[in-house]
Amino acid sequence: MKKNTVLTIAGLSLGISLAAACSTETTNTTTNTNRTTANAANTTTANNAATAPKTEEDAPASVKAVFPDAQSFTKQHKDIPKDAIADIEKDTGGKVPDTDHHSYLAFSTTGGARRQIGAATVVKANGKDIVIVYETKEGLPAIKEVRADGVPAPFLTQFAGKGHDDKFAVGGDIKTNGVDEATAKAIAQAVRIDSMTMQTLYGAAHSH
Repeated sequence: MKKNTVLTIAGLSLGISLAAACSTETTNTTTNTNRTTANAANTTTANNAATAPKTEEDAPASVKAVFPDAQSFTKQHKDIPKDAIADIEKDTGGKVPDTDHHSYLAFSTTGGARRQIGAATVVKANGKDIVIVYETKEGLPAIKEVRADGVPAPFLTQFAGKGHDDKFAVGGDIKTNGVDEATAKAIAQAVRIDSMTMQTLYGAAHSH
């Protein structure tokens, strides 16, 4: 500074400019570093999300009530083959509600091991939700229980033990038992369609 006051002043001014530039570059570098870190974090999060196990779809309350000992449920999706849909609709006289069939698998972790303790589906008939609980008999899905709010138990218990080969005919193997005929027929048809669908998707090959 003692050598040249004018140059010093100019140098001081230049120094301030350089300092400001350095400060700006430092800020930009820090910002870019932060962006890179953030992008890396986002990439890591995305990769973790992609590799993480999928959360199990929850079951409706009506299904949970059937399996009070279950700790978790998995919603199973299966496409029904077109030719199977045609056969089911021809045999039942009804309409398969969806080509994507849903069932709920119940699991228990009691004792530390995860095991399946049951399966159920939910179908609609005359505005009512009908819960159908299945078990396996000789490799074939068979109805263990049918539940529906507001429907008399003496009517619903008639479906227990039936399989896709049963007729579910109201006035035949199914009595109305306190249910109006229209509702009884709607429920019987919906249950039979689902029973036949379950056989198609999960049943072992068999002969009649």
